[in-house]
Amino acid sequence: MKKIVDKNYCMSSFLTFRCIVDNNKTFQEGIEQKTYKPVASENQMACITAKDIDISIRKQLENVDLSKAAILLSGGIDSAILASYMPKGMSAYTALCSAKGAVDETARASNYCKINGLKHVVVDIKWEDYLECIDKLMLNDGCPVFANEPQVYKLAKIIKNDGFDTIIFGDNADMAFGGMDKMLSKDWTYDEWVERFTFVNPDDVLKEAVSMNNVYEKYKKGVKDIDYISFINDIFSISSTGAYVNAFRLAEIKYYDPYAYMKMAEPLDLNRIRSGDSKYLLRDLFRMRYPRMEIPEKIAMARAVDQWLAGWDGPVRKEFKNANKIKNMTGEQKFLIYSLERFLNLIESE
Repeated sequence: MKKIVDKNYCMSSFLTFRCIVDNNKTFQEGIEQKTYKPVASENQMACITAKDIDISIRKQLENVDLSKAAILLSGGIDSAILASYMPKGMSAYTALCSAKGAVDETARASNYCKINGLKHVVVDIKWEDYLECIDKLMLNDGCPVFANEPQVYKLAKIIKNDGFDTIIFGDNADMAFGGMDKMLSKDWTYDEWVERFTFVNPDDVLKEAVSMNNVYEKYKKGVKDIDYISFINDIFSISSTGAYVNAFRLAEIKYYDPYAYMKMAEPLDLNRIRSGDSKYLLRDLFRMRYPRMEIPEKIAMARAVDQWLAGWDGPVRKEFKNANKIKNMTGEQKFLIYSLERFLNLIESE
């Protein structure tokens, strides 16, 4: 089916959700966006206890040639749990962004490696690395990218160059087991959720913004409520895991996330999550695998875009409004706008 060219829709969708929700639309004729599709529910193991997750991980890894694999390891519990199942001597790769004040997870990741007998490899990430690969990533995906992708791509390229053909990672743990504690912190009304989830409001930066209300309305319940959990599992997972998958595909390396093949057998215990026990089944498994360690606080994937884009003056293309509002945005938001403008420059010069 031929895609509909609708640049204004695609710009607005990307800024709002970090992806193009309508697969039938494209920025430009000949541009094909590769949308990530989550594993179907019928192919996921339903887990009631931490032991169920343990059994699922063990069973899945029987079908992966770990002798040719490496693992992406942060300081969090998701990848730490996976690391505890890896064979001794496996290489574990951790990113470290070169910027003053950037989050540094290397010490914690190194500790996991010592416990599990893994070889720790720290990969330095610079803004120059982003500039080197961002255009390739965007053309590969048919869409602008967000701040995870260049970092993951550099990791993937180094892992492949080091002789490995498969990457083990754990991005889907949050979606599967209730890790989005801030998103799950309350029962949102429809209007509250639209404001909470929207990454960048297109009306703030685009001259011809397109409303994304029709996407949100698919999850509306009653007059004023919204099924935000289904929204997270659908819309958010497409952009979050899709960033990893795009980087892996461009690096031409296989990838495997055991958490993608699991789900909760029972509804999330929101009271437990809201009391500070997010991903409670995984926390239980972490205690089983690391009985002498305290559970670390959740940290989003480290990327130093706040520092790298602190001096960016904003977009200059005709599609964008005056950049005054952009100056007060976070680095993550600025990067989405920067990426969108760079993508438009790229495809219109082809």
